[in-house]
Amino acid sequence: MAFENLSWIQLAAFSGGGLAMGLGAVGAAIGEGYTAAQANMAVSRNPEISGDIFKNMLVGQAVAESASIFALVIAILLLFLDVPNPNLIDAAALFGAGICMGLGAVGSGMGSGYPGGQACFGISRQPGAASKLTTNMLIGSAVCQTPAIFSMVVALMLMFMDFGNAPLQPTWAALIGAGLSTGLAAIGSGYGGGLAAGASCEGIARQPETVGNVTTTMLVGQAVAQTPSIFGLLVSFILMFKVFPESSSLAAAMALLGAGVSTGFGGIGPGIGNGMAAEGAVRWVARNVQSAGELMRIMLVGQAVSQSTAIYAMVVSLVLIFVV
Repeated sequence: MAFENLSWIQLAAFSGGGLAMGLGAVGAAIGEGYTAAQANMAVSRNPEISGDIFKNMLVGQAVAESASIFALVIAILLLFLDVPNPNLIDAAALFGAGICMGLGAVGSGMGSGYPGGQACFGISRQPGAASKLTTNMLIGSAVCQTPAIFSMVVALMLMFMDFGNAPLQPTWAALIGAGLSTGLAAIGSGYGGGLAAGASCEGIARQPETVGNVTTTMLVGQAVAQTPSIFGLLVSFILMFKVFPESSSLAAAMALLGAGVSTGFGGIGPGIGNGMAAEGAVRWVARNVQSAGELMRIMLVGQAVSQSTAIYAMVVSLVLIFVV
């Protein structure tokens, strides 16, 4: 059955929109569920302040919901987007946009649930530190949303940039690879950032007077945990902006698609691993604030080693783009 260009574009946009919202709903729902579970545990521990715990739960869930709202926006745009000059290359771009946003929302949604849940439980232990816990929760959760924002930016660029002058072969693979690079890499960074933020709320609940040291360690740890998603964003930009010569060879297209897959999958583990290192440092800074400097040093060294695998993945991607 022969398809016209517009039919292919609609097929890509509709399937991309479904993937954007379908995948985008996964992480936020899990994160919100975790927050609610911890809130129930907190109320059971200290029923007298159930009102404060309930309000904090709703705030935490609202932040975790942000990632799925980003996915909803992209999905709606894909479903109703008007393409003035239908071109087959646009089909690849729109499908890549849907994949990028859907995958990119998973880690951020899940990660944002950790600080929300730990803040609820912390309030039950330290009602007097409720404002500190809520503030820390909001800061940590906001950082968790950064990878989802990266994914939304790439998705919007894929949707609205003009690729009409680029050759279909192998540019279609570069555009789908761009979506995979940022979308997949965002999973680890979003989730890993949540681990650090959750430990921060737990630490402040244990020792409220250590809030300054705990928050600082959390932000440094989260910043390093974000770098795999930044690598993914960098490779996506290269794949979107570099002009590739026309080629009928399938190998050329697979090299560009492989570049996105390499950095995308290669960023998941380091993002989570960096978050685990930060989680351990943040938790123990609250218990032994005198050793905050030593704990941060060990955290950074450990994160640097964990980060090396993401760098390897990015190097392979660059070789696939510029050398092969």
